[in-house]
Amino acid sequence: METNKKDLVAIGWREWVSFPELGIETIKAKIDTGARTSALHASNIRISKRTNEVTFTIHPAQRHRNPVINATAELVEERLIKSSNGETTQRPVIKTKLKIGKKSYFIELTLLNRDLMGFRLLLGRCALKKRFLVDSGESFLMGEKSSTKKSSTKKPSTKKPSTKKPSTKK
Repeated sequence: METNKKDLVAIGWREWVSFPELGIETIKAKIDTGARTSALHASNIRISKRTNEVTFTIHPAQRHRNPVINATAELVEERLIKSSNGETTQRPVIKTKLKIGKKSYFIELTLLNRDLMGFRLLLGRCALKKRFLVDSGESFLMGEKSSTKKSSTKKPSTKKPSTKKPSTKK
């Protein structure tokens, strides 16, 4: 069954997403159609062969050490991934729920240290396929970060204009 492009939702080259199962309420993602696999910045990555789990630390805010989120997920596999600079590394792969706009579904994520990169999260083709069209000239089409939205959007006043004349007393 082929997906009709008219039925796909447009997203920008950057979007705010969340990973509820990992405790990440908000993280900025770079939508990377050049990458097949999605990659999440993680540190202190520990794989337990005994429990088949991965424990890791996430710093979801770019250029900030806080907040710190400690997470555990089931290890799907360890996979050889070729990066954009041509280097191949073995990375742990987890499966977790992604929430982007009103859509929520499971994707595979590789974990690696992306400290030197601008974005903490890359969403690759496999996470986007048959769900979205990418508008490379736009950002945050799925909505602004909730804390940004509150500070940048003023609600219209519900107060009625005053009919009193200003006081002329000195």
